[in-house]
Amino acid sequence: MKKRYQIEQQRAVQQFRRLATEQNPNIQMVLPLAEIIGLLQQGVGNLLRQTGLELMHLVMDEEVKSLAGERHEQHSGRRAHRWGKEDGYCVVDGQKVPIRRTRLRTSDQREQRLGSYELFQRSGPMQAGVWDKMMRGLSTRNYGAVVKDFHNAYGVEKSAVSENFIEASRAKVKELMERPLGELRLCAILIDGTPFKDRQMIVALGIGCDGSKTVLGIREGATENAAVVNGLLSELVERGVDFSTPRLYILDGGKALHAAVRHHAGDAAFIQRCQVHKKRNVVDHLPDQHKADVKKKLQNAYAMVDYTDAKRALERLHRELMELNPSAARSLEEGMEETLTVHKLHVPDQLRRTLCCTNVIESAFSIVETVCRNVKRWQAGDQIERWVGSGLLVAERQFRRIIGHRQIPLLLSSMANAVSKKPIAKGVAVA
Repeated sequence: MKKRYQIEQQRAVQQFRRLATEQNPNIQMVLPLAEIIGLLQQGVGNLLRQTGLELMHLVMDEEVKSLAGERHEQHSGRRAHRWGKEDGYCVVDGQKVPIRRTRLRTSDQREQRLGSYELFQRSGPMQAGVWDKMMRGLSTRNYGAVVKDFHNAYGVEKSAVSENFIEASRAKVKELMERPLGELRLCAILIDGTPFKDRQMIVALGIGCDGSKTVLGIREGATENAAVVNGLLSELVERGVDFSTPRLYILDGGKALHAAVRHHAGDAAFIQRCQVHKKRNVVDHLPDQHKADVKKKLQNAYAMVDYTDAKRALERLHRELMELNPSAARSLEEGMEETLTVHKLHVPDQLRRTLCCTNVIESAFSIVETVCRNVKRWQAGDQIERWVGSGLLVAERQFRRIIGHRQIPLLLSSMANAVSKKPIAKGVAVA
């Protein structure tokens, strides 16, 4: 429920908008050329800033005249009278700049707010500016020195910038986690986790039938456990993702991810285990002198086009590893079939190299790490979620369509054949 002062602020803004649309008064600002030249001594930016402040005063004066009339003159439509001046501020380019404003009182001695002043004071643009600059690498401790354009500006101290960033990032992440997903036509979903401090952030990223990428949701947990992943997928269901639609799910190999996907999608899930993770897990069991040779054999096997050939090469390597290192052999055997899902679906070579691993989402995580590099101390609460969510939004702005996106109809066709010609997604024409 809105508080009284918030309602009065809204009424003042609406009243000011009516003044602008119904009466549409003209505002003139006269500046002597000598004064303009003086302001230009410090650059055009200084001229624009100072004249902008002067213009704000003229706008507020015009609103005061509409409410209280001209000074010392009778005004039949007077709704308030002047009550002196006081110091205030306006928000300009992410900083608070001092400004003098006229106070008004109504006939019952209540404060009459100025709609123009309320607009000049709005913190939304300030918070958005703070968020954008910090996402570009500017730290709170250096923020004021970089952005301060007015010598008497304030609100750019470390603590104030931090508060603005918290509010802005919290709103950004809330929007990310609540935006509807029902209209998305997804051919694949990648799910992976990235560690931050002692927490694990689980992220779901969707690939559309046109090759576009979209961050679907995030969830924080201590580990990649089934409860966390199930919670994330349940949220996606509530926001419109249809898990009954046959789709490729690319996972890093965690059992919790596999179980959660099977729970929600059942037989409609074509699970592709990340081949990069599989190679890393196998090689990590080996002594240094064997790592390069085994890694090369794994790469050659996964590079094969035909499913039968690739599986035969992996089985041959498995037999070799049983004699060399049984632990590495068991690691290769575990989930081997699911690392070949894209081969089994006859996905064309270019698209197969994109969908055989979680590199698409790993590249987004690398941007998150870059965004978070200025954080020196992680704290409890929603700090990790806010920073990771903000970093993913920055990554999303840089997303391009995946390599091989023109071959997606062939993937859809293969999945449709595997599920007895069931429809793949709304409005998708199966090749």
